[in-house]
Amino acid sequence: MADEEHTFETANAGAALTFPMQCSALRKGGHVCIKSRPCKIVDMSTSKTGKHGHAKVHLVAIDIFTNKKLEDLSPSTHNMEVPHVYRTEFQLIDIDDGFLSLMNGDGDLKDDVRAPEGELGDKIQADFDAGKDLLVTIISSMGEEAAISYKEAPKGNN
Repeated sequence: MADEEHTFETANAGAALTFPMQCSALRKGGHVCIKSRPCKIVDMSTSKTGKHGHAKVHLVAIDIFTNKKLEDLSPSTHNMEVPHVYRTEFQLIDIDDGFLSLMNGDGDLKDDVRAPEGELGDKIQADFDAGKDLLVTIISSMGEEAAISYKEAPKGNN
């Protein structure tokens, strides 16, 4: 018995990006993966089906990175993948060639986050150019990151 060789399958790095949750336990305002995209649930409804069917949950969600609307219909007893979503605040150091140069609380630099497009990006650029000290909120999930908001850093702690 002791001579048997055991082979363990290894999971890829994507294994920890999500966790399973029963469809009926999901809530509006929470997160879910639809078509392998991390989304925020904006509406959900449960419908009863026929005599021998399962209740179905209709989910309407917005992709947290692209703002595209996605929908899914799933039996309430089935598991759905829920993405791990993290929000982190960074101090804005510089904006260079469409990328934000950011620093975390430990002084580590991060310069691989694209400056947001549209109104948010224009406001960040304008306030940065005006010499304001800015804190940018970065949301990250499933290997993607994006700047979603910012605020002026509180004065007097330097």
